[in-house]
Amino acid sequence: MKLHTYIYVIFMVMLTSCSDFLDLSPKDAANVSNFYRNASDMQAAVNAAYGMLASAGEYGYAYYNVAEVRSDNTMNWEGGGNLPDAELDQFKMSTTNEIIRLMWIDTYRGILACNAVLDHIDGAQMDQALRERFIGEAKFLRALKYFNLVRTFGDVPLVLSETKSVNEGYNQTRVAKEEVYKQIIADLIDAAQRLPTTYTGNDVGRATQGAAKALLGKVYLTTGDYAKARDILKEVITQGTYRLLDDYAALWLVANANNQESIFEVQFKKGGTGTGSNFYNNFAPRNSGSSVAKIGFAGGRNLPTSDMVAAYEPGDIRKAASLSLGYTNQAGVFVADPYTLKYHDGTPFSEGDADNNWVVLRYADVLLMYAEALNETNNGPTAEAYEAINAVRKRAKLAALPEGLSKLAFAQAIEHERQVELAFEGHRWFDLVRTGKAVTVMNQHFQAPVVKEHNTVFPIPQTQVDVNPQGIKQNPGYTF
Repeated sequence: MKLHTYIYVIFMVMLTSCSDFLDLSPKDAANVSNFYRNASDMQAAVNAAYGMLASAGEYGYAYYNVAEVRSDNTMNWEGGGNLPDAELDQFKMSTTNEIIRLMWIDTYRGILACNAVLDHIDGAQMDQALRERFIGEAKFLRALKYFNLVRTFGDVPLVLSETKSVNEGYNQTRVAKEEVYKQIIADLIDAAQRLPTTYTGNDVGRATQGAAKALLGKVYLTTGDYAKARDILKEVITQGTYRLLDDYAALWLVANANNQESIFEVQFKKGGTGTGSNFYNNFAPRNSGSSVAKIGFAGGRNLPTSDMVAAYEPGDIRKAASLSLGYTNQAGVFVADPYTLKYHDGTPFSEGDADNNWVVLRYADVLLMYAEALNETNNGPTAEAYEAINAVRKRAKLAALPEGLSKLAFAQAIEHERQVELAFEGHRWFDLVRTGKAVTVMNQHFQAPVVKEHNTVFPIPQTQVDVNPQGIKQNPGYTF
């Protein structure tokens, strides 16, 4: 990592001072030597860590490309050529791909913001209960960012304190992914002990105890520790904070942000402050003009594939709530060009400036993960596992699964349910990788042996290899 990466975040943390959590724009400047003194300073520093989640390298752009477009769920309009989107979509990635470069840099910027909080908070004059909460938030955010990095790149540098010099940066070499997961788990366990169950007012949307536990359950599933996943996910269910909304389509209304099914969302706020989301524009079909996106450019990104369109069972109401099969153009002609509906609600302030949040974790995901963990630990589905998955299916107006399924058949049912329930939300690619099905499923999708085992992780950005060739080695299978 380069020094300017670290300077950027220190500067950002210094500039960000907000009392309203959703107000992520800079307000005033402070000299770093006089910063981190009190609760207001520390809240500004914590908000900077949250704010980086909305950056282009995290959930603002890179994440849906890595987690959805990489999978059989979605594609980008640029199907050919060597554009970054096409490279990622078609498994023809170069080590100079701009999307992965952004993801690496912005995620580490966010980690630095978390480390700045943790390094300085003990010296701040503030209420102890608030100090504990801020530590919990910083550790949750650091864990989430590292989880995204390790799933994307495999072994990565594990940086747990502020980097203050070039020499320190050169010493930050890739470590085994097992060590990274160990730190992620430790951060989430600690965060769960410090975070509240709910918030009120302007604090709604911050990380909660349930968010830490739900993410921990996903981490345990990813590492194959099904018993621990089962137990921690059960805690999320029994705490009674979350429930499935009755109307699946209502999940995606801007007015329903941070609803009772939502466990953690990346907050976006329109209004010309640089904190709005671009999904409204980016997910509209490229040639649709103003037929779909009424304001601004139609990006043609994260579009449903034919496989995704065909994945829904007859009568599944989630299909019509999740995607449109096309649009009626200005001449009154229907154009069969499917696009994503989940992030299309509302009117942007301007192009790329909307209120649509990105939902990272929600209760339906917890129920399906819990059913999976039970199936694995019991060597087959239990009554509780059926109850969990059938609750999700019932909301979708589908019949319950037949009883007596084998472990394999039930696992296949969960895989299918996750694909249609969580479509376009950033789960599919990582689900395929963690279950060992990525290569098989994607080659079936392409109808050709396009995907190889080394493609289950992405190339390390070439800029990082160039700046520290001894400490940052390229992933096997990728060349400059």
